Amino acid sequence: MIVDFHCHTVESDGSLTPQALSDYMGDRAVGVFAISDHDTLSAYGEFEPPAGSQFVTGIEINTTWRDNEVHVLGYALPLDNAELNAMLERNRRERYRRAQRMVEQLQVAGYGITFEGVQREAGVTKSLGRPHVAKALVRAGAVESIEAAFRGLLRRGRPGYVPSTHTTPQEAIAAIHACGGVAVLAHPGRLKDRSIIDALVREGIDGLEVFYPLHAAADVQFFQKKAKEYGLVMTAGSDFHDIRYHAHGVGMSVDDDAIAPFLERVRAR
Repeated sequence: MIVDFHCHTVESDGSLTPQALSDYMGDRAVGVFAISDHDTLSAYGEFEPPAGSQFVTGIEINTTWRDNEVHVLGYALPLDNAELNAMLERNRRERYRRAQRMVEQLQVAGYGITFEGVQREAGVTKSLGRPHVAKALVRAGAVESIEAAFRGLLRRGRPGYVPSTHTTPQEAIAAIHACGGVAVLAHPGRLKDRSIIDALVREGIDGLEVFYPLHAAADVQFFQKKAKEYGLVMTAGSDFHDIRYHAHGVGMSVDDDAIAPFLERVRAR
């Protein structure tokens, strides 16, 4: 089965509209998918799924915990839950402030970037993020590419790095559960400290994004074992933002048996 439960649109830091991304899913024969924009569900209601495809509501909430970037994916979420939407609105305000701090730090370090430039790169987005800062750096001629911006300026220990400390993974999991959703740890292979998986199991995490383009075969085996050990559902996601730096495109081919428990939990439509 070809699925994709982790991708982004112009509603956060992707380059495609919700409908264009949905159409791309159809082009790639993705049977079931979710749009998981950062801190917003606004893509939903803005697209029709391709014929023969199903979708489930999704979101990605960025947190920093124990000196690691810990991203929590939420699925099967209602669009009209007041408590969830209030948290997401708070997160979006904090994202705005975080982007401002990134720009200020980069300016102090001597890089010719402005917050107005970041806003222009963001366009209609609901959630400012590091990719918008990276694009502004490229536009200003400070770096050659978005990859170079992330590698040289926006990661931990570099001048433009500001952690996401406004929400903890525990708060994200609790908010997802409070409205009946399923909480999944995104791209666990990017964790520096994999014991965080065990800690989040105790906090109620429901699943792991086992299948991910940057996970080596040994990573996949390790996370499959963890999922089996703790009774977690497994998901798959491309983390697609823009074809210019996600050349693999959308869609992950996985065994039906591996993804069936997750699909049963979220009841894709």
